[in-house]
Formats: sequence, structure tokens, C-alpha cells
Amino acid sequence: MRLTKNPCTMKASHMNIMVLKTDIKTRKKVNKIRPILNHHPIIRRWTVDTQDIDNVLRIESNTELTEAVVIQLLRSIGFYGEALPD
Repeated sequence: MRLTKNPCTMKASHMNIMVLKTDIKTRKKVNKIRPILNHHPIIRRWTVDTQDIDNVLRIESNTELTEAVVIQLLRSIGFYGEALPD
């Protein structure tokens, strides 16, 4: 049996992915940003790769979230962030 979704009930979802270089180098620092990013209304998922030389913060959102907003959010809690080139 083949199931198809009813186009009238399907929601358009546009996933935005942002990748930033940070100074979030340890698990302790990740735990410091966890409550802020987990409760942010626009951020759907996020990860920090502390093994990467750039300590990459990857953020997924369903709506437009600018790098400037995330960088300012990081600054407000004492961290550095900058956009990584494509």
C-alpha cells in the first residue's frame, strides 16, 4: 500500500542552517549555552563540535535567523562567534 500526504495538510518547512566559528571549547562551556539555545523560540536544533579547530556551532531553525542575532546572543553570555565562509 502506498501512502501519500494530502497537500492541503502539508506544511511548508524551510530549514535554515547556520555554521559559526566560536570559542566554545569545553563541555562546561557547552553546558553554559545549553539553556539559552534550548529555550530560544527560533532555534530548532544546535550542536557544538568541540573537537573541531573552529569549535563549530551549527544551528538549525525553521525561520530566518541571522548570524548577527546569534553572534550577539553569544556575546551577551560571554562567548565569541563569527560566520564561517561557505
